Amino acid sequence: MKLLSSLWLFVLIIGCPSVVRGQGKGLTFDPPLTGSVFVVPIEGMIDNGLSHYITRAITDAESSGAGLIVFDIDTFGGLVDAADVIRQAILNSKVPTVAFIDKNAASAGALISYAADRIVMVPGSSIGAATVVEGVGGEAAPDKYQSYMKGIMRATAEANGRDPRIAEAMVDQDIEIPGIIAAGKVLTLSAGEAVKLGVADAELVSIDALLDVLGLGAATRVDHKVSGIERALRFFGSPVVQSILMLMMMGGLYFELQSPGVGFPGIIALVGAAVFFGPHYMLGLAESWEIILFVIGIVLLGLEIFVFPGFGVAGISGLILVVGSLGISLIGNVGFSFPTGAAIGQATTTLAATLVLLVILMFSLARYLPRYERFNRLVLQPDLGSGMGFTSAESHLEFIGMKGTALTPLRPAGTAEIGDQRIDVMTSGEYIEVGKTIEVFQVNGAVVRVREPRQISTGSESKA
Repeated sequence: MKLLSSLWLFVLIIGCPSVVRGQGKGLTFDPPLTGSVFVVPIEGMIDNGLSHYITRAITDAESSGAGLIVFDIDTFGGLVDAADVIRQAILNSKVPTVAFIDKNAASAGALISYAADRIVMVPGSSIGAATVVEGVGGEAAPDKYQSYMKGIMRATAEANGRDPRIAEAMVDQDIEIPGIIAAGKVLTLSAGEAVKLGVADAELVSIDALLDVLGLGAATRVDHKVSGIERALRFFGSPVVQSILMLMMMGGLYFELQSPGVGFPGIIALVGAAVFFGPHYMLGLAESWEIILFVIGIVLLGLEIFVFPGFGVAGISGLILVVGSLGISLIGNVGFSFPTGAAIGQATTTLAATLVLLVILMFSLARYLPRYERFNRLVLQPDLGSGMGFTSAESHLEFIGMKGTALTPLRPAGTAEIGDQRIDVMTSGEYIEVGKTIEVFQVNGAVVRVREPRQISTGSESKA
């Protein structure tokens, strides 16, 4: 009987699609979990908007007395500072947590997964490749940022009883672990490898299978959702949109100062500032004093241009305050306490890239846009055409075809009387004596061109 029971248990473990061997430090909890289950999605890019949402989700789960929080993870990573905020929130959670990796937990996603009490992966998923990169090309960040990331990966692994050396190998390609990873490569583990090495605690096909294993199959399941406001905050808080909004602000301000008055560029700058600082303020990234610094910088730039012409103390101070306030607002500081490492590096990269794009934009728009008629309609320019009564000089178009008398020799310029008016005239190069009859044949602005009247042949003259 004992043999049959053992055989049955073996068949159950091998044949069940929900659990695939390997339990790490143990998937189950002691004491067993009770209460509702909160399922919280961590999808797409990890940014400051997501960190705000995860913090709220954990607070909601704690206040409702939930028995478990399952983070449904599928991400290729994102901002390290945002991931660190999420990491700390998960580590400090009063409710037990499980990171359920559905497909990908790369880069910052690996850090978040390590913060959970348990890690479960679906077949075919992966975790790792947590090297810090910068820029759109994905180049590895300097060593100090790698060291920072390696440190928090190690600390997070140690906090939850996982091998810190494996966690470090996901960041540092110089780490060699015999039988696991050779030097020169960043560690990435499949679901089976992660379970075997104790990084993951089980390999399951679904969250429902996870709840069944934990004895929570009948528990109330709360699928936590991102609110519309948080979705908008995530959109406007992304690095790409941040750069666009800063371009709107600084570019609009530059072109507005080129043509004083509240015009289209000024409106663009105001909209960019509102949409930039609004979400940042709501996310806790931008504080009141940072916004005040930005406003003071704008005022100083205005004083430099309209009150104290030149580029002196007011202009330099205003420029420093504007650029500095934008850079600071990209960092999740608390009061005057600033983070170190990757957070400042990310903000500096975003701001520097934006300034480079701004310079290119200013030169391009200043050179090409004025050539387009539709752009000129957006600029308040007076119409100086003849239809509005503006001319470069007095014109005598009414004299074309009229005859008069040369009052002075025309050599080729001189004076003639046309229609009882003394007019300065000019021939096409020929000489006309005083008293000769002249005829106006062309008027170019103030230049009246004359010639002697042409003789019309009657055809009756005899030939010699």
